[in-house]
Amino acid sequence: MDSQNTTTEKNWKHSLLYLIFIISILHLTNQTNFSRKLILGNETVRIKKNPELPLRFRSDGTFKILQVADMHYGNGITRCRDVLASEFEFCSDLNTTQFLKRVIEDESPDFLAFTGDNIFGSSSPDAAESMFKAFGPAMESGLPWAAILGNHDQESTLNREELMTLISLMDYSVSQINPSADSLTDSATGRMISKIDGFGNYNLRVYGAPGSMLANNSVLNLFFLDSGDRVVYQGIRTYGWIKDSQLQWLRHVSRELQGQETDATYPIKTPALAFFHIPIPEIRQLFYKEIIGKFQEGVACSRVNSAVLQTFVSMGDVKAVFIGHDHTNDFCGKLDEIWFCYGSGIGYHGYGKAGWPRRARIIQAELQKGKKSWTNVQRIMTWKRLDDEKMSKIDEQVLWDRLLSR
Repeated sequence: MDSQNTTTEKNWKHSLLYLIFIISILHLTNQTNFSRKLILGNETVRIKKNPELPLRFRSDGTFKILQVADMHYGNGITRCRDVLASEFEFCSDLNTTQFLKRVIEDESPDFLAFTGDNIFGSSSPDAAESMFKAFGPAMESGLPWAAILGNHDQESTLNREELMTLISLMDYSVSQINPSADSLTDSATGRMISKIDGFGNYNLRVYGAPGSMLANNSVLNLFFLDSGDRVVYQGIRTYGWIKDSQLQWLRHVSRELQGQETDATYPIKTPALAFFHIPIPEIRQLFYKEIIGKFQEGVACSRVNSAVLQTFVSMGDVKAVFIGHDHTNDFCGKLDEIWFCYGSGIGYHGYGKAGWPRRARIIQAELQKGKKSWTNVQRIMTWKRLDDEKMSKIDEQVLWDRLLSR
């Protein structure tokens, strides 16, 4: 009898916990207009689909990333900007969707990185609906993907925290809202940091090739940072910037990752890539330097220089940075031995240049071949794909090579 009562009590507790879990999900998703995706009653509850994790290099020693910058998605039928007169009548957000699908199919990436202004808030009466449509091709692909916010995403019906919460709940998304500020100290005041600024600061690890000696180690790190939107600084309206709390967190993560060791007898010096939306002020210097690609508009950055470049240099692991925001800039240029690359603008509702095809950036990391298996990352490359008849591939270049950087 006691055994039966115990079993009944356990079943009752499990049922209660399950009910609380469902109610909690409904409450959370109702706050983000996500409840339309969850149906109770006779229908099956909609559960997020997760990608195969961890992120990992292929057995051929490569890992390919598709950077998707500035989709500026509206409501699905929003008209195009800055296209030829002959293209305008039948051009809409659907052209953005179609191009994204084409480049996913042609390049077969392992991972998608969305670098902000995913939707154009003022043209999106329902932010959640626009987000689902904008990220639709990523979710349909079944590939792991991650996103950060730009300066226009929050201009609709959801704030930045709600947007990142929603994005983190979408199918196959590995996006994160924010890390903990535990053990972080403000560099200016020496006080403990209670909260990391922004929403969408996180690190993703990419592990070695299956069956290799580094299969259980991260050999490439991906840093995502929230560069903010618009603010008033010293009485002047300007773009946001990456704050000290974010940089302190980044340094902390970098030190931890640099300290890891392999199953062999030498430490891994793990390279990293960084992704954020708004360019840093130093990008302007590249107008006077050798670049690969087009510098066609002024750099729209913050009036505040928060020492992002100095932080990356001091860390020593960031080899390339990928940004968006300025749609008709698509160049890569080097500052203090770190490459900064624009993703240009993939979106047809965002501004562009008539007759100049929308484009997307591809990043490929390649492992070094050891005597018996793949080892560390040897090379990082990039190129662009154009939305033309041939899906033209242009401006292929090497960003970093371990053998040449010694």
